Amino acid sequence: MQHPHEPPVQQPPGCGKHIPAGGHGGGCGGAIPKGPVVCSPVCGNPYAGLVSHLRAAWLSGKTRPLEYRLAQLEALGRFLEEKKQDILEATALDMGKPSFEAYFTEILLCKNELNNTLNNLSHWMKDEHVDKNLVTQLDSAFIRKDPYGVVLIIAPWNYPIHLFLVPLIGAIAAGNCVVVKPSEIAKNTERLVAEVLTCYLDSDCFAVVTAGVQETTRLLENKFDYIFFTGSPSVGRIVMTAAAKHLTPVTLELGGKNPCYVSDTCDVQNVARRVAWGRFFNAGQTCIAPDYILCSVEMQDKLMPALREAITEYFGPNPQESPDFARIVGDKQFRRVRALLCSGRVAIGGQTDEKERYIAPTVLADVQPSDPAMQEEIFGPILPIVVVADMDEAIDFINARPRPLAVYAFSCDSKVVNQVLERTSSGSFCGNDTLMQVTLTSLPFGGIGNSGLGKYHGKFTFDTFSQHRGCLHRNMGLEAINSLRYPPYNQQKLGLMTATFEIKRRGMCTLL
Repeated sequence: MQHPHEPPVQQPPGCGKHIPAGGHGGGCGGAIPKGPVVCSPVCGNPYAGLVSHLRAAWLSGKTRPLEYRLAQLEALGRFLEEKKQDILEATALDMGKPSFEAYFTEILLCKNELNNTLNNLSHWMKDEHVDKNLVTQLDSAFIRKDPYGVVLIIAPWNYPIHLFLVPLIGAIAAGNCVVVKPSEIAKNTERLVAEVLTCYLDSDCFAVVTAGVQETTRLLENKFDYIFFTGSPSVGRIVMTAAAKHLTPVTLELGGKNPCYVSDTCDVQNVARRVAWGRFFNAGQTCIAPDYILCSVEMQDKLMPALREAITEYFGPNPQESPDFARIVGDKQFRRVRALLCSGRVAIGGQTDEKERYIAPTVLADVQPSDPAMQEEIFGPILPIVVVADMDEAIDFINARPRPLAVYAFSCDSKVVNQVLERTSSGSFCGNDTLMQVTLTSLPFGGIGNSGLGKYHGKFTFDTFSQHRGCLHRNMGLEAINSLRYPPYNQQKLGLMTATFEIKRRGMCTLL
């Protein structure tokens, strides 16, 4: 197999910056230079020079024109197209990601986001004119979509291309300069992003930083104008604390335990196929995967053979030999997930191979709320089933816990699905399927409470990285109207001010 990280022979123009941990800006996929970043002796931060360079570029106005934004977005499209095979190989090396799953999530969905943005950006950028009161009828009142400035995107390892590229698309579209910090856990993909992506973007405005925990901590000491983080709630708190020192706004895309209620009135085979696909896609390392099933004991008995049949259909009699089943990303993550197998009883699967970081598609029956698998997000190919008496008990179970990133509900009775929707709270909801809500650029994606804050995808990403600036441009004349608000005050002025500024409720009339 050809090594996916061979540097190109020639450096294309506009080569972006790659900043290795503790190093300074590198070239286009070439050797990583050594030595400290040039930085003022006052700050002593190894990334201050980089942030200052990007801030100067942003202040110059370079990223603001529509043509510039479109050119950089088109360059991302070339990256996805020209480096498609490299992306598939890197994700396979990092976690055994099947090429089908990698293409769908890391390339196709990213292309959809990119093309949707390219198709609509000129419209999104336009000033949004708003309603006016009687006094401002001859003036211009509008919302201007300004870029924030220099933004930081910190990406996770489970979808290492998708989860930095989708926010990057919106950040570029909104006119920002960007520092991207890919996950150091997905080492091959991190190297690819650092050495190759930087060849497609403008070095004055975009940089990739490769960093571990200590270096990322130093990176966060710098003042950014916006921080977009995807990862665990525990690290999200650290990021938010660092951002608070500079009053920097944040989007936190976190995780949680996503419940999946299955009612007694449903097509059991269809439920099993859709839940098994969502749970075992990417070996369960998906933040919106169904984390556990809530159902009656009777439905648990019906689901078991259907889930076993679906798993065999997808991955064969021995999933370890299947080319369509991924692996856990690292040894630490493997040991954590394996420890959860002691919960309840293993009804399906349960086999592990530490050398391969393989955990079989596993279903746990009769799991208790106090079991280890119910104390943390599983983030692996394990599906616990918790028995509840009915829908009301399932809803109470969901509402007694931190609000999740997604809630799933299955039933042939739409009233049941709607009841779960109306009586629970989550970042997203999907009835009678799993994961599919994330494929729509027209839907916002994000968490609530412990599962995160802020939203993105499609126009929502553009809006996230845009400062919505309220603007009023008044006429220099007509000073007689303005005199109503100037001292000296009197009752007549107050009455006229009330008549011209007051907003009345619709359907109400004033008695004269």
